[in-house]
Amino acid sequence: MMFAAVTQAWAGSLPAYDLELHNGELKPRELHVKAGERFKINLHNTGNTPVEFESRSLRQEKVMGPGVESFVVIHPLKPGEYDFFDEFHLPGAQGLVIAE
Repeated sequence: MMFAAVTQAWAGSLPAYDLELHNGELKPRELHVKAGERFKINLHNTGNTPVEFESRSLRQEKVMGPGVESFVVIHPLKPGEYDFFDEFHLPGAQGLVIAE
């Protein structure tokens, strides 16, 4: 259990961006982040269906049930655009991380 507490404390000190997943809607659709800086995305499933946050370009995947909150930690990015989507609600639930 000590390991989990250390991991959460470490992740808590990172710049964080909130992403709401609600029955196929992503809010916001674009996350603007600082290039070259590690960060986390706080995921909030506010809908009544399961969601799957996925990004091949960010190498992340997280399945969450209704009402679940979680996060993913993203390695420092080069300037550019990185896609993400809710695998369970395609084709509409797509967004971008824009590293500037």
